[in-house]
Amino acid sequence: MSQNRSDEDSLSNWSLSSAETAYNFPSNQKTTFCPGDKTPAYDRSRRLQLLVLPFIPIVALIVQTSIALNEILDYRNEVMAIEEQVIEATKLGKVVTQIQLERSEVAFRLFTNGNNTLRSNLSTRFADVDRTLSSVSTWPVISVPHYANGTVLTIVNKTEFIHSLQEFRKKSNEKQNSIDEVLHWYTSVNAVLLEHMTQQIKETDRSSSSVWRYLISFKNLLRSIENFGISVVQGINYFARGSLSREKHLYYVQHDTICNDLLYSILHYIPDLHEFYEEIKKNMTDYKLVEERRGQIQLNTPTQGSDSMAIDYFDLMAKYTDELRRLKDELRRGIKENVKADLHDAKYKEYIGISIVILVLVVSPIIIILVRNAVATIQMFAAHLAQKAHELKREKHKSDTLLVQMLPPSVAMQLKQTQQVPAEYYEAVTVYFSDIVGFTEIAAVSTPLEVVNFLNSIYKLFDARIEGYDVYKVETIGDVYMVVSGLPIRNGEQHAGEIASMSLDLLEAVKRFTVRHRPQDDLKLRIGIHSGPVCAGVVGLKMPRYCVFGDTVNTSSRMESTGEALKIHVSPECHRLLTHLQGYHLKERGTVELKGKGSVVTYWLTGEDPFYRSMRSEQRVMRRNQTKLKHGGSKMKKQQGGATATSNTVVINGANSGDSPCINNNNNTINCLPSQQQLLPPARSSLKIP
Repeated sequence: MSQNRSDEDSLSNWSLSSAETAYNFPSNQKTTFCPGDKTPAYDRSRRLQLLVLPFIPIVALIVQTSIALNEILDYRNEVMAIEEQVIEATKLGKVVTQIQLERSEVAFRLFTNGNNTLRSNLSTRFADVDRTLSSVSTWPVISVPHYANGTVLTIVNKTEFIHSLQEFRKKSNEKQNSIDEVLHWYTSVNAVLLEHMTQQIKETDRSSSSVWRYLISFKNLLRSIENFGISVVQGINYFARGSLSREKHLYYVQHDTICNDLLYSILHYIPDLHEFYEEIKKNMTDYKLVEERRGQIQLNTPTQGSDSMAIDYFDLMAKYTDELRRLKDELRRGIKENVKADLHDAKYKEYIGISIVILVLVVSPIIIILVRNAVATIQMFAAHLAQKAHELKREKHKSDTLLVQMLPPSVAMQLKQTQQVPAEYYEAVTVYFSDIVGFTEIAAVSTPLEVVNFLNSIYKLFDARIEGYDVYKVETIGDVYMVVSGLPIRNGEQHAGEIASMSLDLLEAVKRFTVRHRPQDDLKLRIGIHSGPVCAGVVGLKMPRYCVFGDTVNTSSRMESTGEALKIHVSPECHRLLTHLQGYHLKERGTVELKGKGSVVTYWLTGEDPFYRSMRSEQRVMRRNQTKLKHGGSKMKKQQGGATATSNTVVINGANSGDSPCINNNNNTINCLPSQQQLLPPARSSLKIP
């Protein structure tokens, strides 16, 4: 029992986080007591590690995130470029469609010797083509037959093409062109435009966009309609003359076959269009007649030619061509939807990337602060965290977190393991009480919301400050703040020093605190501390709370109530412990009447020597690491099941004197802080509170 009690006393009562209580990571390091290390290089190297080690993964993460964001921005620019290409491709597709219609109208006009077609007149068709050409912003360099002599003419801009088109129309109106010449000129123009569209689609195909399938289908559909239009011209000749020459018949079969192949490839690329095409065939009453006429021409069976049959054939095929153009409209709609979806995806990825970069930049300094006190155990924690993360359930994590917030970590762990925590007697602890002087007056002139916000702000400040000390916040009632040191894990005689240093820290913080809704009022804190025995345990079933009982609590409360603003009232018992610890500036107040105690000589705590304050701060860090290592060591022993541990050679820095806390480094070298008996305070100015 004495050995166990000494082990508990050697460990500080640091409040573990929920993550630390949920994971007891193993450790192969040995924690022992050894003399102080007087080498100052240890402190410098330690600080260097704290500064350098967190920066390495953070810088790598920032670089990686920046590269990912750059790739996302490149992807967005690529999608925007694809959108422009798609727009230009669809505009060129409209031009090809209008030229196809103009070719059919001009060819049929020449065939009928100037009679208007059954569908529209040429002036209307020419106006539609010109209107479509005007909407095209960019124009490729194309080579077309010269409208006068048939030589190849290179056209570098849209204006030259419009001029060449108008000259060709003029020549056709004067009936200087044959049907074959008209077919050759328009077909050459469409072939060049479709080839330019193909090159644009190839550029799009190199990207990760899914719109290329629709663009290829769009281009193939235009080629299918183009070949169908060419075959229709030969079909007109067949029905007008009754038969086709071998050369023209082969020409018809070639283009009609290409038309079908391209159409079926579209249905293969875009399966959704298959149902749409079947609906077209079902709703078109003359579809069977279209197939009959195409089959008749492919057989090239001689028949009695007539102009009326040619006109009927042209009108029938024009209707079928219009139905095919409905497929083109459906494809164009699919292209727009895909481009819109790609743009939305690119913007979403951009927002996510920017958010990640901002999050990394904001979280990075927080990470550096959080890992500063855990450099020695961060690798063990990370490795075991990865292993245990898969075993932890969400609901269990929530309940564990809530339990740790309500109870001290060690008590919470004991409660989880045994389902009951017996009350325990502590021979020596230090209890802290404080209240806000004039709080009643402040609350009287403030709204309830302002009072709540004020208390939240001041207690948030207090909670942040006490994180660095070996203390446990018991409760807050109104403006009363109660803290205790020395339980539930005993820390020897350090409890008085922890409470004293914490009180000075809180008093200094309060002096700089400003009440938001009453900035003209100075906040004044009244503090009382007392040391003595207490009894502590978990009270309640539905809402368990860790409570502290005993005369020490009452005396500490009376020390606070009989104190003065901006002063720390110390009892004789606490004064004796602080004097033994050294480094604290205490001033006798005089005799004070305490209820139930009579006349008692009390003291004011006015300050702490900077040298001792720095020394105790380093000792707190060492004790906190010891606490974490002991948690890990206990878990490791359970996992080993009594297995013999491998002995390690340990080099101890410093002479053996006192019982200073030490910690084993990764290289099996134990560095220790000097004990208080080894240190002699040098002559220096002391930090005092007026």
